[in-house]
Amino acid sequence: MSEPRDPLDGHGILYFGNDWHAENRTSSHHVASRLARHVPLLYVSSPGMRAPSASGRDLRRMLRKLSASLKPPTRIEENLWHCTVPQLPFRRIPGVNLLNRWFGRWAVRRAAHKAGIRHGISWFVVPHPGFLAGRLDESLCVYYCIDDYAAHPGVDAALIGQRDEELSRRADLLFVAPPTLLPAKQALNANVVASPHGVDVELFARAAADETRVPARASALGHPVIGYFGSLHAWIDFELIAFLARQRPHWSFLLVGHEAVDVGELHALSNVHFVGAQPYAELPNWAKAFDVAIIPYKLNRQVINANPLKLREYLATGKPVVSVRNAEIEKFADVVRIADDGPAFLAAIEAALADGSAAASARRMAAVADQSWDRRVDAVLAHARDALARKTLHES
Repeated sequence: MSEPRDPLDGHGILYFGNDWHAENRTSSHHVASRLARHVPLLYVSSPGMRAPSASGRDLRRMLRKLSASLKPPTRIEENLWHCTVPQLPFRRIPGVNLLNRWFGRWAVRRAAHKAGIRHGISWFVVPHPGFLAGRLDESLCVYYCIDDYAAHPGVDAALIGQRDEELSRRADLLFVAPPTLLPAKQALNANVVASPHGVDVELFARAAADETRVPARASALGHPVIGYFGSLHAWIDFELIAFLARQRPHWSFLLVGHEAVDVGELHALSNVHFVGAQPYAELPNWAKAFDVAIIPYKLNRQVINANPLKLREYLATGKPVVSVRNAEIEKFADVVRIADDGPAFLAAIEAALADGSAAASARRMAAVADQSWDRRVDAVLAHARDALARKTLHES
């Protein structure tokens, strides 16, 4: 007896994510690269979420993106292609939205054809290109909501909020990573699946391996080393880091990541050390230098509704973790110290420094051992297969 046909056979994924070449590897990248191990995937970098300005830098950047969109897709791996499809940002000018829809549809279908994808599944990880949902002759529309996008700093909040809601309603299948967003999404769509972030368990476990070498710029620091890796963006509480650094001048604060905004007085503090963005595969080497890993976020709407990727990455290293509070972080309260203000954060780091046992490290690593990206993607693909089979049956 023959095996039943896989509903995904003959399909490729048209995957709309943030910039493939961004400094940080986000869940958008992790999910896409693993989906491509199962089906052909065209990764569409989708600039245009940030509110535009009339600066020369923004105009030059827009022209570069438009030029890139006219080039054929680039093959990154055997089953993975990349292209860029930007949107004109001047949406209040009559005709711009219509032009974005026309150009976006034409550019994506052209790139998909060149990548050999004839039957597509649209898969949105960002909401602003969601106006293309249902316009690409796709067999299924998936929205993988990983954030409260309208709460991001610098975005066109009204437009992004509108696009997020429209795409949430339109999707045949809606995955939601932040637990606080689940009720609102369930009110918009009957086909909602909770899907927390995963983690590259094997990669970050290298931080605990004897053979992993600490980079020279980190090995030269005095201990204890209080560490952070990730983008240094507007949602980071730089005043909290400065408070900690002033209170404990003999501690070293190691910040690994791209400085996307002004970090305030931190450069003036001699015990705060910046090393810039580092390759994703080398983050465990830097983490090995940490005595405590911190998540020093501001308690704003974006953070309240976040599912911090670095939470699981830190835990996979086995290092003690001190963090601000939100719903996802509280799920790990048995292995993460949570603090609500500066003095409590300081006390939590002190306690973490005193808890460096091998048993405690093993508990942290065990807390995320079954939450790999591979398992997450296997689960979402199973839901996509079911949704595609149901839709095909309904339409037949």
